[in-house]
Amino acid sequence: MNLGKRFFEQKIDERKIPYDELMAKDIISSQVLTMLPLKKNRPIVIVCIGTDRSTGDSLGPLTGTFLQEKGPNTFTIYGTLDDPIHAVNLEEKLNMIYEIHGNPFVIAIDACLGKLKSVGNIQIMDGPVKPGAGVKKDLPSVGDMHITGIVNVSGFMEFFVLQNTRLNLVVKMAKTIAGGIYRASRSYQHYLSSDELNWDKNEEKTI
Repeated sequence: MNLGKRFFEQKIDERKIPYDELMAKDIISSQVLTMLPLKKNRPIVIVCIGTDRSTGDSLGPLTGTFLQEKGPNTFTIYGTLDDPIHAVNLEEKLNMIYEIHGNPFVIAIDACLGKLKSVGNIQIMDGPVKPGAGVKKDLPSVGDMHITGIVNVSGFMEFFVLQNTRLNLVVKMAKTIAGGIYRASRSYQHYLSSDELNWDKNEEKTI
């Protein structure tokens, strides 16, 4: 997938960030910015995937809700606790998003299962995410890039594992992801209002 020039030229394939890493929000912000397009006329859309009916699968809508609560945002947010994007309505919501925004750069956010030692890690990767793959669902791929949070262990009775994931962990991971994305949106706003790739990092506020 050729997305043209990025906000920064640095290229990353994958980065795993522990949610409780002291600088996690700053790292997420920096990594997201490396992957954003330089074209100022291309809207950035955050698509948070998941449902509040399953603790482990609530990472997406929790992240969307926390982002929405932070107030005006350079990025457009879809998928919250009030209006989740899940397996049943995913295709419909994606069609609506592309109809409204034309050619958006989509950042997908979703929960995933992984190895025990990776639980609590946040992954930032190029290309789309495949929602539902861990629980054998065939759903459309989403995103020009994606952020996933490893909420529990894979390999056995995935539906049961998601249902029995600790909400405390999912909430903390969602807050970390939302904080990182919000910081990236503030920096990107400075870029949109300037003619050069620079901004005053001192303008960023602690979240």
